[in-house]
Amino acid sequence: MIEATLRLQRPGFTLDVVLAFPALGVTALVGPSGCGKTTVLRALAGLERASGRVAVGGDIWQDDATRRFAPTHQRPLGYVIQEAALFPHLDVRGNLDYGRKRSALESNRIALDDVIELLGIGHLQARRTATLSGGERQRVAIARALATGPRLLLMDEPLAALDAERKAEILPYLERLHRELALPVVYVTHAMDEVARLADHLVLMRDGRIEAAGPLVELMTRTDLRLSRQDDAGVVLEAQVVEHDLPHGMTRVGFNGTRLWVGEAAAPPGARVRAHVLARDVSVTRQRPRETSILNVLPVVLESIQRDHATALLQLRVDSGEGAQPWTLLARITSRSVDALELKPGDALHAQIKGVALM
Repeated sequence: MIEATLRLQRPGFTLDVVLAFPALGVTALVGPSGCGKTTVLRALAGLERASGRVAVGGDIWQDDATRRFAPTHQRPLGYVIQEAALFPHLDVRGNLDYGRKRSALESNRIALDDVIELLGIGHLQARRTATLSGGERQRVAIARALATGPRLLLMDEPLAALDAERKAEILPYLERLHRELALPVVYVTHAMDEVARLADHLVLMRDGRIEAAGPLVELMTRTDLRLSRQDDAGVVLEAQVVEHDLPHGMTRVGFNGTRLWVGEAAAPPGARVRAHVLARDVSVTRQRPRETSILNVLPVVLESIQRDHATALLQLRVDSGEGAQPWTLLARITSRSVDALELKPGDALHAQIKGVALM
């Protein structure tokens, strides 16, 4: 586990958080501007002197009780910010070598070669950083951070400075790192599409405090959190490719006993994929629809209704049968439809899923 108890007082702002999350995978810190996300990262790195305790695995980086405070250069971490901040007088290889020299482990030379391959920057080694695109610069910055052999990677809105095209270019590389490197990452972002694609664990912050924390798939289904009130509210499914329907450009994925049709995926049967189902793409009917163009229709039970004037968010339980764990689906419909169908918790319904996006 990575554990941190951090307290910091500034004029008009107080940070008071207790964090505990797995030392594996991606933990996303999400919240409005000014809520303290970057301050948490800087405190974990030792760049901000908050009071409290920071422990990464068995290593204590800070403990006020024993007057222990490891300075930043003694904490085995990598730090990536919005701007790549590469050394302009060095080529790409020179920047990576600088990162490698900060590591005490000779074995990281081999690991660096793997990172170069994973990030697709082998052909950039002799290039000056000024000639790189924004996406290329950020990939080099990530590689340099990993070259130090960190035990923890901190990323502060690494894609915020990129346009949509460059962001789409770099996200697949981040997914590859997520899949293939056993390295914990703390990832600050405002973008829920990045959270849905990359995060395993989610920490919601507001006004310097933790609003909620837990596995991504659990928090995204909670209707009591502000996530559910956003336009891109929905659920994330860790699924598996079952089959392809190549003539129709479709792929079938399986999740917890449920089968869903999605757009054709470039992944073989058995491959793990992540799917995102937006609440606005789900509707409900009392009777199973016939002769419908919607391919994904599931029997569900209505668990709860959260109204917000003109719209309502439905929490639906999907039970795929014996041996399968029930799971939660969200649907956003009009408040008028709730009244017209006379919906109430406990109703047996059918959910129609118009779109399932593979992340």
